[in-house]
Amino acid sequence: MARIASAFVSRLVIIIPYAWLLFFFLIPFFIVFRISLSQTAVAMPPYTPVFDLAGGLSGIFEKMREFSADNYVWLTEDVLYFNAYVSSVIIAAVSTFLTLLIGYPIAYGMAQAPRSVRPTLLMLVILPFWTSFLIRVYAWIAILKPEGLLNQFLMSIRVIDQPLIILNTNWAIYIGIVYSYLPFMVLPIYSALEKMDHTLTEAAQDLGCTPITAFWRVTFPLSLAGVVAGCLLVFIPAVGEFVIPDLLGGSETLMIGKTLWNEFNANRDWPVSSAVATILLLILVLPIVYFQNVQAKADGEGR
Repeated sequence: MARIASAFVSRLVIIIPYAWLLFFFLIPFFIVFRISLSQTAVAMPPYTPVFDLAGGLSGIFEKMREFSADNYVWLTEDVLYFNAYVSSVIIAAVSTFLTLLIGYPIAYGMAQAPRSVRPTLLMLVILPFWTSFLIRVYAWIAILKPEGLLNQFLMSIRVIDQPLIILNTNWAIYIGIVYSYLPFMVLPIYSALEKMDHTLTEAAQDLGCTPITAFWRVTFPLSLAGVVAGCLLVFIPAVGEFVIPDLLGGSETLMIGKTLWNEFNANRDWPVSSAVATILLLILVLPIVYFQNVQAKADGEGR
């Protein structure tokens, strides 16, 4: 009985993540993909074909013949969508890089701090999550607008004579993304640095390395797994971000999240918006799968 219970628990541990992926990723993805192969219709839901299980398997196959890839062809013909994808990737990449530049020193300082202080520092990093994400983004409007707190402070200390135009620009989007997703960068890097054996850097310095050289040859390579995890946690949601570009960006800001929102709600074009979402998902998933395969091969060769 003990072996049976142990086998059941071990299988349950494996089944739960796969069940989670099935119900909350694969099934929704196939629903969206099916809609992307449909055609727009003035109806509810606003696309055809709509499956009717009363027709049986023959009815389902008959409806499947109406599927078409016209929406994907439309995306290749309209330069708006291509520009939106490119702009989203660039903004997300720049934001991820800036988040890494700010987050790594914070994580490194937390890992070097005394153990008694680390829980407090960790709580300070997580503290922004205690406030609504929307409220935090709205707060940046009050800070970045021409008559906002930032311009008032800079003008009061005579750094600038005229208010800076930051709101409704890409710089405001960068600030919003970096601030909102900074904990997602700090926590994985801190986890990797906190587990590192710091005697390795001491040994490197004893062998003649300067502190900077020891950092780049020992500390940074050992924290690379945390850096990659943090970059993925920031880059993936930043590509499809909608709230921050909509509130902090200008009318000329072009990101795929805003484009998808307009197609889905303003234009009521569910098939095209589903095609946009499907391509966005492929853009994000394929590099991750490729990276995992390369990492698995590297780990296999290392063994």
